[in-house]
Amino acid sequence: MSATFHLILSYLLKVGAVAMVFNEVRGLVLAAPVLYGMYTSGGTAMAIWLGICALGGIALSVIVPLFAYKKLDKLVKSKAPVEQSA
Repeated sequence: MSATFHLILSYLLKVGAVAMVFNEVRGLVLAAPVLYGMYTSGGTAMAIWLGICALGGIALSVIVPLFAYKKLDKLVKSKAPVEQSA
């Protein structure tokens, strides 16, 4: 049962890794209009502040799942059944 649970968590983490790649692409797609808007506004203080806030939110939505993945991966590896060599 423990090995099955470990296998299921391992597959879920692999699927999560693929989803995180798509999340990175989504972050880049969302950042492009923000940067373009800052450029076309002439770099006013308000545009820069709004751009920093928008990019910070996008960065959090991309970086937080990375940390969660690393923590879950470490947890799964620590809970993995120990293989005995014969």
